[in-house]
Amino acid sequence: MESRKILIVDTSVLLYDKDSIQSFPGNDVFFTLTVLDELDKFKDRPGLLGEAARHVNRFLDEIRAEGSLHDGVYCSDIDQTFTVLLSDLSNAKEKLKDLDYSKGDNNIIASALQIKEQFPNRDVKVITKDINLRVKCDALNIDAEDYYSDHLDLDDIEFTGFSEIELTDEEVDKVYENNKISVELNLRENEYVIGKGLTQGKSVLACYKNGVLTKLHDLRLEQTETAPKNKEQKFALHALVDQDISLVTLTGLAGSGKTFLTLMSAIEALDQNKYERIIVTRNIQPVGKEIGYLPGDVKEKMAPWMSPLMDNFRHHFKDRTYFELMMEKGLIEIAPLSFIRGRTFSNSFIIVDEAQNASIHELKTIITRIGENSKIVLMGDTDQIDTPYLNKKSNGLAIVIDRMKESTHSAHVHLKRGERSELATYASKVL
Repeated sequence: MESRKILIVDTSVLLYDKDSIQSFPGNDVFFTLTVLDELDKFKDRPGLLGEAARHVNRFLDEIRAEGSLHDGVYCSDIDQTFTVLLSDLSNAKEKLKDLDYSKGDNNIIASALQIKEQFPNRDVKVITKDINLRVKCDALNIDAEDYYSDHLDLDDIEFTGFSEIELTDEEVDKVYENNKISVELNLRENEYVIGKGLTQGKSVLACYKNGVLTKLHDLRLEQTETAPKNKEQKFALHALVDQDISLVTLTGLAGSGKTFLTLMSAIEALDQNKYERIIVTRNIQPVGKEIGYLPGDVKEKMAPWMSPLMDNFRHHFKDRTYFELMMEKGLIEIAPLSFIRGRTFSNSFIIVDEAQNASIHELKTIITRIGENSKIVLMGDTDQIDTPYLNKKSNGLAIVIDRMKESTHSAHVHLKRGERSELATYASKVL
């Protein structure tokens, strides 16, 4: 069997990662007319999906100058051949009579079967982010794989942002006396510590940075009368108010305090003139409807997705007009995640809610938009992913946490305890 594989790349892959088209060196990539038609439907859309569709279309148009896509165009710099499949699929469709060919996925399956018959000595695979398509392919004895541009091991996902370590009783005493000690520890920058003495039951909460263990003082947000309820919340609040930390990632189950602490910290920072505005955003694509199909302006379109954040505002301040007044003054801006390309956010506190539903490419887009004197907070629960193209190991939030955990500019905290209510905490664990 020839070593070069024939890969039939699905639209979901191309839209998930526009650079995926050049990510299969040493193999031959086939595109079906169904995929090209689907790209055509997305090319005029705003945001990242439209950008990805246009990028792929431009690439295919450029390589046409080097040959015929019908016969296959070989690109030596990436060692890939690109072919647009134009074969008659009647034989394949005849063998798969039960499939509804008004659906694009089923046409891709027919194309894969046709290619397998055309190249019996080649390894043919469908590459797709669509779980249902992979299941269909498996049922019909067609090889199918997920596209992994980024895929973490389980060990990479377990990083909590804090560690429990042993200290001598003398070291614990010194931290309390001097607020900090110099000590060499196998920890990451801005990693939080539960330091426990060896014999006397002493302990201290601290942050590790530049070889120094610094004691965490009791924190309270005066303007919003907010105080942490447990040690994980204390770690999170420290990261949120530390202006030397420009990227904060918070994970945890529902009711653990991620949203509340972040919003209250943003309000406090705004009140102290540390930032000029709060920008709230999230990925709306996985929930079902496109924003363009909803009535009203951007604020009204985003309202269904922003309601959890707004509930936190209104619950704390009681005054239902507080949020609206801040919006009118331009102190709070709501911006869909897919619409922020090309912007620069300076002097801003940026909040990305439900970040586990964003791809790494979407989160990279907004993180690389961060300008001077700004802070960005990514929040989410990697156990609750709504999009079919992402999972616990491939979602953007998990990848950002993993890749940024060595940075001096970032901090991560996983909040383990629910504080909303005993019922909510119990339900999160057992349901």
